[in-house]
Amino acid sequence: MAATPPIREVRESKDPARGTLEVHASRTSPGVIPREITGKFCEHLGTNIYNGMDAQVLRNPTLADCPFWTGQMSPDGITKFHSDDAKIAEELRHQATRFGWPEAELEGLVQARGDGLAAFWTREGPREAITVSPDVGPCGGRAQRVQVKAAGQGVAQWAYLPLHRTRTFEVEVLVRSPDVKLLSILLVAADSKAPAAKARIEGVSTKWQKLAARFDVDAAATADAAYRFVLAADAAGQIVVGHVFLRPADHVAGADPDVVRFLKDSKLPILRWPGGNFVSTYHWEDAVGPAEARPTRPNLAWGGVETNLFGTDEFMAFCHAVGCEPMICINAGDGTPEEAARWVEYCNGPVGSPMGARRAANGHPAPYNVRHWEVGNELWGRWQCGWTTPAGYVDRFTAFSKAMLAADPKIKLYACGAPVLWGKDWNDTLIAGAAPLLGSTTDHPLIGGGVSSDTDPMDVYRDFMVIPEVLERKWADLAQDMAKGGVKEPHLAVTELQLFAHLAGPSKPDAPVRLTRENLVTPGTQAEALYDVLLYHAVVRLAPFAEMVTHSATVNHGGGLRKERERVYANPCHYAQAAFAAFAGARSVALTLETPMEKPPRVLGDMKNQPEAAFGAVDALAALAADGSLLISLVHRGTAGGIRLSVTLDGFSAAERAEVRTLAADVPWAANSLKAPEAVKPVDSTVAVRGGRCEIELKPFSVVRVRIPAAQGK
Repeated sequence: MAATPPIREVRESKDPARGTLEVHASRTSPGVIPREITGKFCEHLGTNIYNGMDAQVLRNPTLADCPFWTGQMSPDGITKFHSDDAKIAEELRHQATRFGWPEAELEGLVQARGDGLAAFWTREGPREAITVSPDVGPCGGRAQRVQVKAAGQGVAQWAYLPLHRTRTFEVEVLVRSPDVKLLSILLVAADSKAPAAKARIEGVSTKWQKLAARFDVDAAATADAAYRFVLAADAAGQIVVGHVFLRPADHVAGADPDVVRFLKDSKLPILRWPGGNFVSTYHWEDAVGPAEARPTRPNLAWGGVETNLFGTDEFMAFCHAVGCEPMICINAGDGTPEEAARWVEYCNGPVGSPMGARRAANGHPAPYNVRHWEVGNELWGRWQCGWTTPAGYVDRFTAFSKAMLAADPKIKLYACGAPVLWGKDWNDTLIAGAAPLLGSTTDHPLIGGGVSSDTDPMDVYRDFMVIPEVLERKWADLAQDMAKGGVKEPHLAVTELQLFAHLAGPSKPDAPVRLTRENLVTPGTQAEALYDVLLYHAVVRLAPFAEMVTHSATVNHGGGLRKERERVYANPCHYAQAAFAAFAGARSVALTLETPMEKPPRVLGDMKNQPEAAFGAVDALAALAADGSLLISLVHRGTAGGIRLSVTLDGFSAAERAEVRTLAADVPWAANSLKAPEAVKPVDSTVAVRGGRCEIELKPFSVVRVRIPAAQGK
């Protein structure tokens, strides 16, 4: 199914401060706007899931010896880990500082790791009184042995707590001991000797047990301070610890309730997981069943460890809490078709099937009915474990497709396409070799590259603003290639998307520094909000070929939400995506736009070889919603100041006032922060509609959604 002809006509306005928009409401598109356009993507990267989406507070809760990534990859696409103790100590100090460790305790942290204590844990008590060593958990894997000489000694770490939201917490310890019967839990602020909370864990025995306690933090305890979490023995002796979990009592099936609330309020339609690069070494069976039976593994894509505490069942619970549909990207790197087929059966098979029975034994008898399955992630890239050639992927896609469809013929498969900016050989090979199996292919337009520090920051922004125009043309070409290649109903899913520029050195010696971290447009800035909505416009114009976007990402990765010191706030793009969600199910209509034009300077490396192209300072999309109202999405991406847009409604009988939601910033690199979490946020207003006309004042660097109700009785 090729893309339908565009229903947007654009002309140049000679007045840089004025534009016109004619909406032809009687000329509608044949289909409706897919709800999956404003989807998101989450991956086991940094603090996106653990200490992000997940409500569990502690670092390294399974007491592993965390490896630290060098930033380099092996020829097979596997991370290389630091082996030099000095480098490991440097990384440990750096990461601990981010999570609230006082500077005075960093050397003790490094020393404790060298003595055999798990990373991000330190002694509670004198070094000479506490002996630590690695041990083995109940199902294998690393556990931690701690031998103390006196009551009150044990292990500890520093952490921030969501005290702004709740004062009640739950702790779970997997533990055994040959001689200790009782453990203490303490929370102590840096400026106090008296604990802000304490609890007792009774019943410790020689056998492995999961023991729990619940406690309240003192009402006078400061909300935004770091606290020392202490696990101590109540007598001299030994304890062996398999895991320690600390969760706020208001968690939602283990998830952070603030993250759930933000995503639910945004009407998130679909969430892609678990990769990303991570999936190419991920084995899903490690992450189902009881927590104590799940192995902690090295994260071979991003460094650190993967505790496997957030697996398939936790992902499904998260999607249920948010109200979104799940999308699973399977391991086609070092995984097998048989493993992928078992995953499909675990999610969708009846209780009588082998994997359905396993799911039921894990507490989930009803099938999850996961419809969307992506066959591998970026397997064209040498940073990907199991990367391959174009023909190699055709072979792999064929084998995985047959196995997965045999497990459930009703699922929808998405092939791993290469970016259209450069990947035509890969995509042509995929089409030629797999057309009978191919329905949807994917693209990851992570465009940008290194930019020299002597570049005008506004030039970087201008380049990004033309990229949606470039992608729209190339995606239209891909639609034609797939149709000509014999793909019966071709579709495109953009399963990763974000601004992707990074700061490089100066292009010339002694060149002036103009571009800095503060004025480089990134996924956390207002520019990402504009960029995303421009790409939503392009996807709608290419429908039904383009059908989905899963933007990068949920928390602390790309653009979306940020979680710092257990407080969650939104990047500007989150608000833009939430506003655009109103277009789901609407029917786009034709429009004629007259706008000032600008030319990009092509300073981004990825844009230097692209043909010259101009872009309209204003871009627009209009659609008729199911409730009869008219929706208009506007992006002012120009740099020459505000624009007064005159809107004429043809074929639509409007109410007397239009509702306007504006997300604007003074500069495109404006961003929210922990100190100013709502510096950039939507502002609602109304404008008068008279005789089928209205005037919209577009601020520079703004995303605007206009809703015009139909006149009563119309």
